[in-house]
Amino acid sequence: MRVAVLTISDSVSRNEREDLSGPAVVAVCRGLGWEVTSALRVSDDPANIREQLRELADSGRVDVLLTTGGTGLGPRDNTPEATQAVADRIVPGIPEEMRRKGLELTPTAVLSRGTAAVRSKTLIVNLPGSPKGAVESLDAVAHLLPHAAKVLHGARHD
Repeated sequence: MRVAVLTISDSVSRNEREDLSGPAVVAVCRGLGWEVTSALRVSDDPANIREQLRELADSGRVDVLLTTGGTGLGPRDNTPEATQAVADRIVPGIPEEMRRKGLELTPTAVLSRGTAAVRSKTLIVNLPGSPKGAVESLDAVAHLLPHAAKVLHGARHD
């Protein structure tokens, strides 16, 4: 499965803070045997997020696009809205499961507004911005993503 990781953070995109969540997500993906085709950074600007999501999803080189960051309640947390703006369809069960499993470990996990969506044949999944939250959320749904990618490419549900 081909995966792209997009870190969404003003301070990381300006090189004012080290990106910890993106590399943590990349490490999990590689540990699962997934091919990481790119690991990029973008600011929290909604137009920039939408542009990167479109470019990656429409490239034909990515089955799953994992974002990290911008899913909280802060004024610059724009990732869910940007994802919904470029989506063909929303996949509510994925973020529901991430929040459900996250609640077992972190009481504030339900405050994450991350979403999941399909654009063309790419599944986009928003993960939280903290390395711990991103990895725990990915772990909660990692078993679902290869099957979802196969179905998006025409496989049957059985």
